[in-house]
Amino acid sequence: MAVALVTGAGSGIGTCVAELLAGRGDQVVCADLDGARAAEVADRIGNAIAVAADVTEPAGCDFMVEAAVDRFGGLDTAVACAGIEMGGDSIDFDLATFRRIVDVNLTGSFLTAQRAARAMVDQGNGGAIVLIGSINSKVVLPGTAAYASSKGGVLLLGQALAVDFARHGIRVNTVGPGVTDTPMSAVSLADPGRRAKLMGRTPLGRPAHPREIAEVVAFLTSDGASFMTGAFVPVDGGWLAG
Repeated sequence: MAVALVTGAGSGIGTCVAELLAGRGDQVVCADLDGARAAEVADRIGNAIAVAADVTEPAGCDFMVEAAVDRFGGLDTAVACAGIEMGGDSIDFDLATFRRIVDVNLTGSFLTAQRAARAMVDQGNGGAIVLIGSINSKVVLPGTAAYASSKGGVLLLGQALAVDFARHGIRVNTVGPGVTDTPMSAVSLADPGRRAKLMGRTPLGRPAHPREIAEVVAFLTSDGASFMTGAFVPVDGGWLAG
């Protein structure tokens, strides 16, 4: 039985990833900065535990990996879903906010992957890691300098880690969601004008359900993707194609 760690499991894409992996029989560690929300998800899906952890802190990432090993005996899969998004004009954008976005989205992805990989190397059985990028890993919209910088970094981080970890049998891939109906996107999607602009850029004409992103993550962590590493997989309703 595989063991999976999912960060950002308390909401959105992270919740759906945890649900899908548990549904296929994985033992899941649901990690989130909000431990109570992670616990709600873990209790609902069963065969799971919850961990409160800050992915920007090495100690927090060590703790959630150790929880997987201590409770379930190992770690086979890690999915770095923890992320934040705040926008604003670059001329006036607050430096502390810029650093926080990069710290959570990029540094957090690196620490999660690094700590997970260390456990996988110790086991000697390889593993699969998935990072969550964005369409903003490839293109930008006004007011997204911090977020796009962080997600562009995640794309190249995934490629670099794929190269570095390959000799250990650890695969690393990155998923690039388009506009997705999650709490992070709720304000934009609730604004009729903003929603119309976003859907106008999306050939399928609707936002993704987070489960649609999670389905691709689940594939990338399965044996069906055993020869995939270093890939960037857009799940964006055609945004990047258009």
